[in-house]
Amino acid sequence: MNIMKQIKLEKVTLNIGTGGPGEKLDKALKLLKKLTNKKPVATTTKKRIPTWGIRPGLQIGCKVTIRGKEAEDLSKRLLAAKSNKLSPSNFDSTGNVSFGIPEYLDITGAEYDSGIGIIGLEAAITLIRPGFRIKFRKFKKKKVSVSHRITKEEAIDFMKNKFSIEVGEKGEKEWL
Repeated sequence: MNIMKQIKLEKVTLNIGTGGPGEKLDKALKLLKKLTNKKPVATTTKKRIPTWGIRPGLQIGCKVTIRGKEAEDLSKRLLAAKSNKLSPSNFDSTGNVSFGIPEYLDITGAEYDSGIGIIGLEAAITLIRPGFRIKFRKFKKKKVSVSHRITKEEAIDFMKNKFSIEVGEKGEKEWL
């Protein structure tokens, strides 16, 4: 296989949306710190939506990004929380994987903390190939060609081989 076509795991991003600042946000920040041993960042709004009570600069959630070997270990724990089963709708057209975990207690190694309670979170796994740097570099930025992008099918094959997951068919109820 061509070395430039090999897919790698770039990062895992955990996200918790709380809808506003306060006690929920503090608990979410504490949970992400406990799960990853990294400092989470609060996310802020950019738009004003008066009916929801949202204004620019209001902290409404938090996230943390994990890279390297830690990302691989965390991915295994997160996928085990989903019983190593994903739906085809969890994969996007550019090869990324995202899914939700309703209770953090399902994650291997996570223990209940009465100060946090029960909170769910979203996980996003980003996949890359060598050469994807051209879209992020400072000088001579370019787009990744269509033939070099990661397709949905390639991402599913990578996740099956790397993490031994099962991917159900679209019509099956057990995968939804």
